Order: sequence, then structure tokens, then C-alpha cells
Amino acid sequence: MKTGKFINLGEYKNIKLGYGTVDYKNLKTVYLKFNSWLQPNDEDEDFNEILNFSKRKIKTHINTLNSKRFEQPCIVDLDVRTKGIKLNKRSFMNLEVTLYVKEYFDIKNKTIKEDLKRLMTHIVDETLDNNQLYNFNKTKN
Repeated sequence: MKTGKFINLGEYKNIKLGYGTVDYKNLKTVYLKFNSWLQPNDEDEDFNEILNFSKRKIKTHINTLNSKRFEQPCIVDLDVRTKGIKLNKRSFMNLEVTLYVKEYFDIKNKTIKEDLKRLMTHIVDETLDNNQLYNFNKTKN
């Protein structure tokens, strides 16, 4: 019996957004999913360092929220193949943020959906959106 649920939130600044859970009947975690194609503006940058810095910024940002719905620790999984990053080549970025739930709520609720979309757009604006280092694109080409 399938108990997972995923809600697509559309796109924001060429990044596909969505959230979900693996078990909405026994809610313990909610994951935020960000997908896009990443293209660097400068090949000389150390992208491992840039991505690690972005992960730390996301964790810090979420930990300072003082959310009524989510616990402090979160898991940030930012997956980009940095070995193949070249100036005129796009690499796929998959970012997943796992949030631990304090108490049960309906993830399909309109207020929850709006709150999570606001959180996700804020994460993009505050931690990922850096046009000097890289651009986000909808497709590989």
C-alpha cells in the first residue's frame, strides 16, 4: 500500500520545486525537493567548496527559523557532479532537504502548501541564487 505523497509546486527562478513525505499517515519527516540544471559562469571556481558553503547556508537558514512545525536538525543533500562542471556545460542539481516534524499535520493542506512554498523560495533567494557563480536552467540544452 502506497503511503507516500509528493506535491509539485511548479518552478521558481528556473528551479523545479516540490515537497513530500514517504508516509503521510504516520508523518515523521517532510522533504523539500529542488531540481535544476546548473551552468557555471567561471570555470576557475572550486565548486566543491561553493556547494559545501551552500549546504551550510541552507542548514543555518533552516535552523534559525524557529518553526512551530519542524525540529531543529535537518538533513541537506545537495547532489551535483562537480568533476564534470565546465563553463559551457550544464550539470544536473538535485537538492533535498529533510525536515523532522514536531507533530502531525496534513501535508495537502493549503496553508501548509503556501508556507512550504514560501520557505522554499526563501531558500532559493537566500542561499542558492548567485548569478556571479552559476545560472539555473530549465533544461540541459
